[in-house]
Amino acid sequence: MNQYIAAIDQGTTSSRCIIFDHDGSVVSVAQKEHRQFFPRAGWVEHDPEELWLNTREMGAAALAKADLRRQDIAAIGITNQRETTVVWDRTTGKPVHNAIVWQDTRTDRLVEELAGDHGADRYRDATGLPLSTYFAGPKIRWILDNVDGARALAEQGRLAFGTVDSWILWKLTGGLGEDGQEPGVHITDVTNASRTMLMNLETLQWDPQICDEFGIPMSMLPEIRSSSEVYGHARERGPLAGVPIAGILGDQQAATFGQACLSPGEAKNTYGTGNFLLLNTGTKPVRSEHGLLTTVCYRIGEAPAVYALEGSVAVTGSLVQWLRDNLGIIESAGDIEGLAASVPDNGGAYFVPAFSGLFAPRWRPDARGVIAGLTRFVEKGHLARAALEATAYQTREVIEAMHADSGVELSTLKVDGGMVANGLLMQFQADILGVPVVRPVVAETTALGAAYAAGLAVGFWDSEDDIRRNWATGRTWEPAMDEDDRERLYAEWNKAVERTYNWA
Repeated sequence: MNQYIAAIDQGTTSSRCIIFDHDGSVVSVAQKEHRQFFPRAGWVEHDPEELWLNTREMGAAALAKADLRRQDIAAIGITNQRETTVVWDRTTGKPVHNAIVWQDTRTDRLVEELAGDHGADRYRDATGLPLSTYFAGPKIRWILDNVDGARALAEQGRLAFGTVDSWILWKLTGGLGEDGQEPGVHITDVTNASRTMLMNLETLQWDPQICDEFGIPMSMLPEIRSSSEVYGHARERGPLAGVPIAGILGDQQAATFGQACLSPGEAKNTYGTGNFLLLNTGTKPVRSEHGLLTTVCYRIGEAPAVYALEGSVAVTGSLVQWLRDNLGIIESAGDIEGLAASVPDNGGAYFVPAFSGLFAPRWRPDARGVIAGLTRFVEKGHLARAALEATAYQTREVIEAMHADSGVELSTLKVDGGMVANGLLMQFQADILGVPVVRPVVAETTALGAAYAAGLAVGFWDSEDDIRRNWATGRTWEPAMDEDDRERLYAEWNKAVERTYNWA
């Protein structure tokens, strides 16, 4: 009997279930978008119940599309939007507030308060992260401080915190444990825990001192486990009932794993809602001096944890959504390539999408978005092109910081994510970097990475060598831009970025 691995990919804009075969090829995909809530400027929320219901529905749909039964699935892997924060009541199973999304900036004053006289790097040695609205720890504190009764419930041990992987796993393994079932397991993996600001990078456990200084009871926190082991089984009622859940990776670490970046010095860049470049640095954490994050890349079972340097860019694919939804200059995200290709260049316009401030390597929460260089000549084709080019410029900034920290000279860039279908963007990325850009045959590397982690735990794949063998080049873009043009464009981009400072 052929068996397969199911990957649940709960992302920023949608929930998906993708089923893979032993070669790492996609057998079935089901996907459903969820609502985005913007209660105030800078606030971004999701409904945790909607995330769970969509996830469950897509699991059933993916099985049905491939005419598979749960007996055909050897294991389930979970990958998720990182840093997004859910707090729920263990006694009712209900979230006490909407999920606060990683892009949300409501904790800006709290972050300044926590920094105090120590500055933004107060916890960087322990956690690898600067104090920022990006991470989950300040979001938990905000909920405890601002939701009526939440602090008292937390101190009674009634509240549970999780990044989205923990929430989905808890629901998938039984939730409250009704109808005689065991309650769900409250677990996260090292990659997601490393994005909270509450985990010590060396011990791979919650840091009691940081939790105390954040004002977060440790009773709320899930148990930290590896990225590849059996955590539990899907509950008795459901499309995947009885299947072991055996892999968890935050989405960007999952993409790194799925891209077979398994040796120090190998890197990938994911083009999604935001952009995330990860460089495998091996089994010792490398501290950044140039604005990058030190994070856990993955941990397979009892093996030592593998670390990464990461450059996180907040707004790339979501800028295309903004052009579609807020300005209406395109009808669908796929229209942007044709519109951008209708002009030969950006017409002198530069779009810096600092909607949530600037992330790596600048870390400027005071920045806000600008369009610079406008003249009467500029029309919507130029704006579309400037929006795509912004993604490539921001990627170059991160790669330069990564080179400064690691000394690793990039020879090619492995890419994945939804935007890599855009050939114009990929060509411009190769041009502005001066190195080839390589897209794999299987572009669904985030879900594939979670599938690999789960499959390794149950023996579906024997070793990481199987992952390396499955990776194959799909398309390569070679740089074709003159060096003078490359440096002129990048210098003008930097001038535009500096116009965004000191706004908020």
